[in-house]
Amino acid sequence: MNSVHLKSDIKHSYYPLFLDITDKQCLVLGGGKVAERKVAMLLQFNARVIVVSPFITKVLLKLHREDKIECFQRVYTAEDLNDAALIFACTDNSAINKRIKKDAIQKNIPVNVVDNPDLCDFIVPSIVKKGDLTIAISTSGTLPLLSKKLREKIEETITDDYLEYLHIVGEFRKHLIKTVKEGQKRNMIMKKIERMDIQEVVATGLSQIKTIFGLTSK
Repeated sequence: MNSVHLKSDIKHSYYPLFLDITDKQCLVLGGGKVAERKVAMLLQFNARVIVVSPFITKVLLKLHREDKIECFQRVYTAEDLNDAALIFACTDNSAINKRIKKDAIQKNIPVNVVDNPDLCDFIVPSIVKKGDLTIAISTSGTLPLLSKKLREKIEETITDDYLEYLHIVGEFRKHLIKTVKEGQKRNMIMKKIERMDIQEVVATGLSQIKTIFGLTSK
């Protein structure tokens, strides 16, 4: 049996990955409402955003005037890809989108082509972001509607207690690593923290938890 498969024969399967795009150049090609959504999300993660399009919405131009993004109101050229870490093709012209994909392949830059999973190196999940907590949901491009419904349910579930718990236990863990050198002891302490309810941790507070485990600063 021939075990070699053509890429087109294999169902797309997306590996979940969180990228640090802080101060990295992310290129958005297209200047409409879809581009607005892409730009808004990229800015939440501190990306350096460049928009290239003959038409650019007032919202994007306002962000440009506020020095939050760069805008170039002209047609796309392959040189626009230089120094880009990620590319988002949001144009309404399929021929241009295919050209962007082809140029991106030449430069080994991951590209997302909106509404065309076959041209995507990555897809953008439905995202819940509250403070340092980020939850990504994907149906592998099969049914974005379900991702949206799940996101709305999760947003309802994530209360302020979860965010406070994240802060308290995150800070405690950093303090624990600095002050306790024995890995086995650190693991034992964290297991005890793990057994505490979220509300119990929040009600106790960081300072008191340090005291309970004998880790107060001297």
